[in-house]
Amino acid sequence: MREFHLTTPIKDEDLEDIRVGDIIYLSGEMVTCRDVAHRRLVEEGRPLPVDVRGKAIFHAGPIVKDHGNDEFEMISIGPTTSMRMELFEEEFIKQTGVKLIIGKGGMGKGTEKGCKDYKALHLVYPAGNAVHAAVRVDRIKDAQWRDLGMPETLWVCDVSELGPLIVSIDAEGTNLFEKNKIEFNKRKEAAIESISKEVSFIK
Repeated sequence: MREFHLTTPIKDEDLEDIRVGDIIYLSGEMVTCRDVAHRRLVEEGRPLPVDVRGKAIFHAGPIVKDHGNDEFEMISIGPTTSMRMELFEEEFIKQTGVKLIIGKGGMGKGTEKGCKDYKALHLVYPAGNAVHAAVRVDRIKDAQWRDLGMPETLWVCDVSELGPLIVSIDAEGTNLFEKNKIEFNKRKEAAIESISKEVSFIK
């Protein structure tokens, strides 16, 4: 496990040496972007009103305080389940050129392919740390698609050293969650066999 500090805009070569299990700390521009925004882009063909090329998106539904006059304060920003975006993520990466996708839990084959073909990473932010993440938001500088409501709005943020972000899919398409499933299933089978011997007297 190694530690990397990335600042947007991020280039393909910045991701070459990063592998699953490594830790990222992100600075620069990050946009919250979840279910409906993905659907609008991929299913409805509506281009994002925010340029995320070389930047990061966060699968999150934050709590934001509106101070008026387009001034906002990030109160809480915790990850939502990334797998909900799996159907759209490969095409999203292709169309937008996003480099870092942050969320909760693993993602699947489509995202693996998108990360490999277009050089991107999927990162996991530890759940339960939404207030800590908000502290890393220096400012909210724009808000788009506000008609979708607070959780689905595209909140455009400047962040400093947001992390730790655990690499779950690297730019080679390697998937940490899938690798772990194989290993854990091996351990499970051995454990079941051992336990079965101990309780074989039970009918």
